[in-house]
Amino acid sequence: MSNYEYKYQSQKDAEQVSNNDHRPSRKGKLDPKHQECMDRAFRVPIFLSTTTHLNANQQRFLDRLIFEIENALLFPRTLPLSESYPESILTDIRRLVSSSYGMLAVNFRRFLVETMDVNTGPVPPPTPVWQGSVYSQVEPSMAFQFGLPLLLVREEDTDTNNGIWAGGIAPLNLFIVWHSETQTVEEFFRTPEWRSAFANWSAQVRNAFYIQTEPKFRYRCN
Repeated sequence: MSNYEYKYQSQKDAEQVSNNDHRPSRKGKLDPKHQECMDRAFRVPIFLSTTTHLNANQQRFLDRLIFEIENALLFPRTLPLSESYPESILTDIRRLVSSSYGMLAVNFRRFLVETMDVNTGPVPPPTPVWQGSVYSQVEPSMAFQFGLPLLLVREEDTDTNNGIWAGGIAPLNLFIVWHSETQTVEEFFRTPEWRSAFANWSAQVRNAFYIQTEPKFRYRCN
């Protein structure tokens, strides 16, 4: 074989190898459902506590939040959207809490209410206030009792004096406020407050995952 023929044959072999590298193998092809399962398998499951009653702006916020969570290789689980059990609601919440490694709760504005009367004492000023879903009180409370890493995101002025979202109830470093009337969704997710809190919470979730998945008994010294 001449030098020219040798170089030509070598070039053809290299091209064939290059083409094979970019050609998907038959064994490597996955249907969408299988790929979805694979994607879930490589993400740490967390409980995303939210509501299904959202306006357009709140839906944009939630979609962007889910993107942030999945981009951090965490898998958001929500009742009843991604998870559902044939049991009572409290049992469903407990099962989801006990099988997750962190909780991110979002308290969106749900009801604009005004106090008309109270059972005792003076009636507060008739200023309407925003309240969120009742489950935004129940689910984070159960997660806190279980010891899950928590991150609480509140739409501005929601439940400011109600339940676990009132000042001084939960640790202050867990709270992030979305100023929905003056702050766009993208502006919120670019703030140092969000980025710092989310990074810290994500690290706690991974730490919880590794701790909980360690063997109960150790048979050797590290």
